[in-house]
Amino acid sequence: MMDIKCAIVDDEPFARKGIAAYIDKISFLKLTAECEDAIELSEYLNTEHVDLIFLDIEMPELSGLDFIATLSSPPKIIIVSAYEKYALRGYELEVVDYLLKPVPFGRFLKAAHRAHEIITTAHAHSLNISKKAQEEHIFIKVDKKLKKVMLQDILFIQSMGNYVIVHTLHSQDITYCTLQQMFSLLPKHPFISCHRSYIVNMNNISAIEGNQIQVGSYKIPIARNLKDEVMTLILRHQ
Repeated sequence: MMDIKCAIVDDEPFARKGIAAYIDKISFLKLTAECEDAIELSEYLNTEHVDLIFLDIEMPELSGLDFIATLSSPPKIIIVSAYEKYALRGYELEVVDYLLKPVPFGRFLKAAHRAHEIITTAHAHSLNISKKAQEEHIFIKVDKKLKKVMLQDILFIQSMGNYVIVHTLHSQDITYCTLQQMFSLLPKHPFISCHRSYIVNMNNISAIEGNQIQVGSYKIPIARNLKDEVMTLILRHQ
């Protein structure tokens, strides 16, 4: 059974302790973070991934509902609140479930199983898409002939003025086109522009050190003005 990484967000220590105890009883839930408020969670999500959030609503500075509204691609969320009046708004934001405090364990378990089903189904769909993507390819003109290049084999693409070098697992091919023209041929994921002279396949990144991306034996620079965006895309990429 797939493990679900989850976080708790509640400004009440006793409430966090109770939810953590419930999570500990469910084998497929793995608690990775406990946060006192939505701002702390937001900082955590900048560098870490979670599948599921158990979220309180009435918290200082930023409410749980307002926090959900700030996320473009939020994890799955189960609201845990003492107030029933927010339920409609919660479901409008497509939360998995809405639990009223104090939450009986049986009700909590039902919500956890619902979240597990939704998340594992989405994960399976993602794997199918990834498998299909591995079969995709492009044709580039090399030495007066069209050469088939599998997208999964591309490490990175380097600009050389009006030409680009396509670095793959097996070869380095020069073709006549600009980097921008090449970028338009590629799917948005897993390819990213990390520098005005480079496109990188995120699936083949082995390490990140300072302002450089390690791809195979190559070190690719990250433009200073793109670093935050690039790091966010890489950390969220699966």
